[in-house]
Amino acid sequence: MKGYGLEIGAMHNPTPVPEGCHVDYFDVISRAEAMATFPEVPPESFKIDPKYLGDLDAGGLEQIGGETFDFVILNHVIEHVANPIRVVGELFRIVRKEGLVVIACPDKRYTFDQSRKLTGFEHLQREYEAGVADVTDEHYLDFLAGVHPEVMTAPPEVLSQHVAHVRRRREHAHVWDSVSFRDFLERSLALLGIGATCVFEATGDQNEFEYFSVWKKRSEPSAPLN
Repeated sequence: MKGYGLEIGAMHNPTPVPEGCHVDYFDVISRAEAMATFPEVPPESFKIDPKYLGDLDAGGLEQIGGETFDFVILNHVIEHVANPIRVVGELFRIVRKEGLVVIACPDKRYTFDQSRKLTGFEHLQREYEAGVADVTDEHYLDFLAGVHPEVMTAPPEVLSQHVAHVRRRREHAHVWDSVSFRDFLERSLALLGIGATCVFEATGDQNEFEYFSVWKKRSEPSAPLN
């Protein structure tokens, strides 16, 4: 990895990059807002004030021109968004030809999402084709049922407060393991007509944590699926 890059959603944990790289940062909230939203994180950990502010689900990357960066990093962010396929398209739009997209997501087998069902590609394709721009309450109720089942018997007004809380924190809307996330990426690229080659990957079976991958954008696009 080299050159000029963008990391999206780094928050208090930016991805280490090789010496000589220049990285700008994009996030949905400022450094001050992040410190207020996540009080469990020591405030001194928030060292980055993003250059770009925007919401991935509201076209936030549209402020950035096409083929701007040599590399783009999306590390444990895509599971939070409403429309993951659209986000994949935007990542490859803003990276240059022969540039790299670094993308990782938690493997549910090693996280608090263990008991939740995998998100099927057909579900994500329907959301993409419908132009979905908001995570529905149903997604957050699924999160609560899987991660905090004790709150599901609360009175409706209390349950709605829990939903509002996890919405503010943008908790996991979608769930993958390593196999299903690799499948999601390949099918998304085919659907969008994006030519890309996986040049590195590490799976949850290897690291007991995540699916991590690096994709190289090819010079020639692929024909989109009908």
